[in-house]
Amino acid sequence: MNKFRLPQIWMACAFVIFSSNLLPGGELPVERLVRELTPLATCLNGKTEAFELTTVIAVPIDGKPQEIEVRILRLASGDYEVAATQQDYSFVLQRRGGETKFALPHHQVQFVGSGIVDELDNLEPVGTWKRLVSQDSAVSQYLNLVLEDHANWLPVMTSIIKSGYDESKNEWIFNKNVTVQFSKEGRQIKVQGDEFTLDFAIKVAPDTQKLRWKAEDYHTVEIGRAELERQLVRGVRRGFEIFAPAESLKEPKRDSRAVANGELRWVDGHRICILSGTPEQIGKAHGEVLKSEAAKTIDSVLYTFGTANTIRTGRWFRSDLEEAYSRLAPHIPDDHKRETAALAVALDLDVQLTQALNVFPELFHCSGFAVFGSATEDGKLYHGRVLDYMTTIGLQDSSTTFIVSVDGKIPFANVGYAGFIGSVTGMNAKSISLGEMGGRGEGQWDGVPMATLMRRALEECSTLEEVMTLWESSPRTCEYYYVFADGKTNEAVGVAATPESIQFIKPGEGHELLGEGIKDAVVLSAGSRLEKLRERVQEKHGKIDIETAIWLMSRPVAMKSNLHNALFIPADGVLYVANADHSHPAAERPYVRLDLNELLSTKVPERTVSGSE
Repeated sequence: MNKFRLPQIWMACAFVIFSSNLLPGGELPVERLVRELTPLATCLNGKTEAFELTTVIAVPIDGKPQEIEVRILRLASGDYEVAATQQDYSFVLQRRGGETKFALPHHQVQFVGSGIVDELDNLEPVGTWKRLVSQDSAVSQYLNLVLEDHANWLPVMTSIIKSGYDESKNEWIFNKNVTVQFSKEGRQIKVQGDEFTLDFAIKVAPDTQKLRWKAEDYHTVEIGRAELERQLVRGVRRGFEIFAPAESLKEPKRDSRAVANGELRWVDGHRICILSGTPEQIGKAHGEVLKSEAAKTIDSVLYTFGTANTIRTGRWFRSDLEEAYSRLAPHIPDDHKRETAALAVALDLDVQLTQALNVFPELFHCSGFAVFGSATEDGKLYHGRVLDYMTTIGLQDSSTTFIVSVDGKIPFANVGYAGFIGSVTGMNAKSISLGEMGGRGEGQWDGVPMATLMRRALEECSTLEEVMTLWESSPRTCEYYYVFADGKTNEAVGVAATPESIQFIKPGEGHELLGEGIKDAVVLSAGSRLEKLRERVQEKHGKIDIETAIWLMSRPVAMKSNLHNALFIPADGVLYVANADHSHPAAERPYVRLDLNELLSTKVPERTVSGSE
């Protein structure tokens, strides 16, 4: 939602800070604020059992002003209904004693669950907020205050008084650019910022009130109630962490961990996981050493992205994922399945679900290049890879560069994410480096998953010719573009691949989608980013070194959603990696230098030890 920032809005509407001058009648400003926040707080903390809360949010989305209406209706019986409407998307969540419905009016479909619910992740009305907001979200500290008894508010809020109050408007001023106005004894609240407004209206629901929404001729899909409620709870909870991260996510504890066949270490703030052994040993070590980080990846993909995608498409995301896996599974090597199964067991997850998550079908919008010979200052090959992915789903919280040595296979570096064994960015010990860029064709899943092909190339291929042969001889999925490079021979190639065809674009060759060829260069991107990347390569042609190659990947070649960047110098076995954080794309973050050969010489512990950096 562009400039829409949940922490700022939450703080503005719930904890506006103000001066301590007495108001007429001897009331302190802090006392008035507590009194006027009380109707909203008692709805949120469950002290008011029957109410209707309507919130209208006006906020720019994709650069255009849009309005979202959210209505919460709770009855004294504990039944409740949440409805959200925006011009393109909408949903209604209705929960009664024995049934939960999640309906999508734009798609005329409803997902209905009955029976038992998950013990931990459920939508029971009592304690809902505690399950929706974790300690890894900054919202939790404010939520804890709201859920406190009001008698505890006054001393806490008095201690944080710092802003202003306009008595004539009954308007509180926060941070100079956010105002909050109360009317009707706190039952109407207006929050105004530079680029957003929120209007709250609160009513007491009479005893005769009933839930309003009813499906008319909707297609009904039966979902287990435990699965339905778990999907929504964990999706929202992870969403709060992504859009309002606590310090625990913004500055994670840099603790080293070691288990048999695996070690986690930190290098200049980057998470490095070294794994070796059989597929089963590697999968087990991966899960043990990165258990909490893998949980963030899974929650981001399955629950937060999955819920948003269900609302967008009208299809239950997990069902789509499992259908895709059923078609892809015959093309996945048995050793990869064994590694993933061992990973699932170590993470205490369903094996089939973990297998499905590892073929997560997502389209990438990325850039890549390889320059060498006359294009570089020293003639050496530099391969840059820009991953412009959805930072909005929080994968940066689990960013990890893996150094993997599978028994009997080529060791490799894989720039990836905890819980994911495939590759989208990597380099092996034979000086082969790879990066990809997604295109169209989602749903064409009767072939080898892209990330599986990438992983196979890293652990099986010693030459560029072998990589090209692997792609030509394998059934492929969707539409993908790649840059492959070999530092031993200073060779690189661009690839355009679909299930039906494959085309290799050699250095210096022109292409209708890429423009005229550039000597000793392969340049891959799209739209204005391609134009800028070509312009930069031509401007610095013959002068490209490490620093310049990293500059080639800077904004605007990298998008705002830039999740990670990597610069490979495969002849030297060296890579430079940058990962996004919650405030900056990867291109604006520091790069860490990693020496693959040096990291491969590290002996992985044979027994479990642990310590801190």
